Amino acid sequence: MLQDVARTPVSKTWIAILCFLIVVFEGYDIVALGATIPVLTDPAVGGYSVEAMNWVNTFSLVGVGVGAAFMGRLADRFGRRRPLLLAVLVFSVFTLLFPLMPDPVLMGAVRFIAGLGLGGCMPVALAMMQENAPVGRRALANNLPMVGYHLGAVLASLAGRAAGIEWSALYYLGGGLGLVLLAVLWVKLPDADAAPAGAARSTFSDVVKAKYLRSSIGLWIAAFMGLVLVYGLNAWLPKIMGAAGYPVADSLVMLFVLNLGAIAGLIISAFAADAKGIKGVAVLWFAASALFLVLLAIPFGSQVVLTAVIFVTGVFVFSAQSLMYVYAGHVYPRDLVATGIGLASGIGRFGAIVGPYITGLMVAAGTAYPGAFFLYGGAAVIAVLVILQMPNPRRAAVDDAAQARAERV
Repeated sequence: MLQDVARTPVSKTWIAILCFLIVVFEGYDIVALGATIPVLTDPAVGGYSVEAMNWVNTFSLVGVGVGAAFMGRLADRFGRRRPLLLAVLVFSVFTLLFPLMPDPVLMGAVRFIAGLGLGGCMPVALAMMQENAPVGRRALANNLPMVGYHLGAVLASLAGRAAGIEWSALYYLGGGLGLVLLAVLWVKLPDADAAPAGAARSTFSDVVKAKYLRSSIGLWIAAFMGLVLVYGLNAWLPKIMGAAGYPVADSLVMLFVLNLGAIAGLIISAFAADAKGIKGVAVLWFAASALFLVLLAIPFGSQVVLTAVIFVTGVFVFSAQSLMYVYAGHVYPRDLVATGIGLASGIGRFGAIVGPYITGLMVAAGTAYPGAFFLYGGAAVIAVLVILQMPNPRRAAVDDAAQARAERV
């Protein structure tokens, strides 16, 4: 009976809501761990070393990357429903188990497994959003759930403040809500897009075939560089600006303003990409990111001007990375879209490790200001160069036209 209910057709609005909620959990999880580490390294609470907790964080990010790469492939092979249910189940259960682990080794192992599930959620959700998008609105369908990432981050911050030193509550809340979402997905998520029996099946190797090779390599490099920026700034901006002489309180406000700009940028870039084409907008967004990141290396006498520059930086930096998932939806055929998004996300995740790590070394060496902004600007320029060599995708326009004709019939 439950299986029959799950296969009942549901509206595109329900699919959008579910995919949005799925991405909320990624933002929540990343910030939850960030809020936990200071507590667990407090001698009066956890007493773990910073080095040990850094490894826990690294294992978590590696798990997210591996999960993104492989769950996207499973979604193209077996359909969207079963891999997505599995990903949410794994993330929820192992998030609940995390506070019960007695030492950093087991914490790292549990976080790695939870990361496999968490990383697997986004590429499948974004593939579903793009497939169910209204005509000419693929980028908007892709970027709206990414707003959920920032909402999840805000919710985790608020929950962390409410929980105080009871850090385990963050994980019981996240894992418990994940199981609630799983139940809703079981009932409402459609079962579609599985490869028919006997049909030719795509494989991982298809993304590096001659007609996709330039696009695939470009997507991987640009996604990597994009996450160098996103995670580097989110992890270290307050510390970098503190080294520049700004008060700590002002530095935290800057991080908030940066993420407000990110939300605005996701919406603006989506409308621009749908109207003007994905390649040109992606180049513009990374180029503008490079420009404004380098501008942040200049001391500003006016706090108002600095805040405005940080806001505009957020508009470009965060959505530039998200546009790579839109690009994947334009490049690959339907039975490779989740694989393509998953690989871009998975490989990009290593940028999420490298960016904060190198920035941390620069902070320790006293060169983070202004050096980190030149580092980030250089990463954005590399992304521009690789996108310029990528073919300008045309398939999505053809698919949208075909969809429009089918809807009229």
